[in-house]
Amino acid sequence: MTPLGYRRLILTRHAKSSWDDPAMEDRDRPLNARGRAAALELGDFLASRGLEPEEVLCSSATRTRETWDRVERAVIETRPEVSYVEDLYHAAPEMMLQVLRTASAPTVMMLGHNPGIAEFAHRLPARALHDPDFRRFPTCATLIVDFQIDSWDEVQPGQGSVLDFFTPTRRG
Repeated sequence: MTPLGYRRLILTRHAKSSWDDPAMEDRDRPLNARGRAAALELGDFLASRGLEPEEVLCSSATRTRETWDRVERAVIETRPEVSYVEDLYHAAPEMMLQVLRTASAPTVMMLGHNPGIAEFAHRLPARALHDPDFRRFPTCATLIVDFQIDSWDEVQPGQGSVLDFFTPTRRG
C-alpha cells in the first residue's frame, strides 16, 4: 500500500524472449524458458516485499503480456486493473511518461521494451543508481521508484526515490 501523497512505479523490461523463429513478427515473439523462469522470479520478489501493483500498463507485445501473466501468478493480494497499451510497444521515454500520466492507482506497474525503458528508468530518479545492471537494464530488470506526488499527472523526470532494483538470477 502506498501512503497518501505518494505514487509508486514498478518499471519492468519484459523477460527474455525467444528468437527460435526468425520469420516471426517482433511483436509476436514469446518468452523463452529463461524468460518464463525470470518472470516467475520477479513475481515472487514483488510479492515477498508487498510490492503489488494496483494498476498495470503493459505493452501489447506477446513477450510483455507473457511477462505480466507470469508475474501475476505470484501477486496474491491484489487483482490490478490491466491495460494493454499499443503506445508502449517500443516506446520512447517521452511516450512512457505520457502513458504513465494517465494512470490512476497509487501503485502502477509498467512493462515495456529497450532501449526506451532503460532510458526512462535512468531519467526518473533524483539520484543516479550505481549498479552495472541498472545501466544496461537487462531483460526482466525492474526499478521500483517512489514519487512524492498526489497524482500521476504531476510526475516529472528526476523526482523519484529508488526503493529497489531487481534483476533475475542468471539461468542457462
